[in-house]
Amino acid sequence: MNIFPNAFVSYLVEFHASRDYFECHELLEEYWKEHPGDTLAETWVGLIQLAVGQYHDRRGNLRGAMKMYEQAEQRLRISPLEELGIDKGSLLKQLTERTGALRGNTGADYADFNIRIINDQLKMLCDHVCSERGLVWGMPSPLHDTSIIHRHAVRDRSDVIEARSAAFIAKKRERSGLS
Repeated sequence: MNIFPNAFVSYLVEFHASRDYFECHELLEEYWKEHPGDTLAETWVGLIQLAVGQYHDRRGNLRGAMKMYEQAEQRLRISPLEELGIDKGSLLKQLTERTGALRGNTGADYADFNIRIINDQLKMLCDHVCSERGLVWGMPSPLHDTSIIHRHAVRDRSDVIEARSAAFIAKKRERSGLS
């Protein structure tokens, strides 16, 4: 029996295999929004912020990265990460070291975070998904792949635009009493 949400497993696979941090954000944000009363809501947000921090850091937006890392660290410090099969100490150490390097402007180059998984079932699930998708766990970021590095700028937003347009029309009808 899988005790881990599929969105979380997918997040981890994207985080460690494709290094598509934008997709990590999308996957976990959708899950978080669909489960408003989830006791792990703050943990999901912290993990989303971690992925967004990695996205900004890799693109050279160090100010944005530091802000996301700091917020992620605040949330994850009080989160039950061990329940999710994550080595909390290791992750917090990476966050502390990276924010320290950014704050100190040490010129430390970007490096992918690796979230240490301490639950065998979770690791097996992630390995299985990687295998199904032809991905390799622990691959470094594809620093020359602009479709991943600059994903927010090159992605297809037609579904988002369509949804916003539909919401605008519905709101306009509601205001005019035409529901």
